[in-house]
Amino acid sequence: MTRPVQLIAEFTARPGREEEVERLLLALTAEVRREPGCLEFTPLRVATVPVLDAGTTLGVTPGPAPVGRRFIVTETYRDAAAFADHLAAPHGAVFNAALAPLIEEDGSQLTFVDALG
Repeated sequence: MTRPVQLIAEFTARPGREEEVERLLLALTAEVRREPGCLEFTPLRVATVPVLDAGTTLGVTPGPAPVGRRFIVTETYRDAAAFADHLAAPHGAVFNAALAPLIEEDGSQLTFVDALG
């Protein structure tokens, strides 16, 4: 049985470039979701801790990621071949070239994961 490839991609927008990064990421999302081997591609943005009506937080301590500037994408591909196809897709190269000057890192930081259970 082939296993799906699951990963989390993360990167931090340079100050003032957040909206450009969001636009690029949403355009990429539409392209990647059309790939035959893509099972899931969910772009996220680090947000502030929710506040209750009384003005208090929910008792949670936020992580160190910069609120509003840190982007996270959860991705799942059918198998290693589908992931290889994703990496070879031209829209990925266009996205990465456009993203490079807008983020603090040298590129997306990838963490490969396995689902539990």
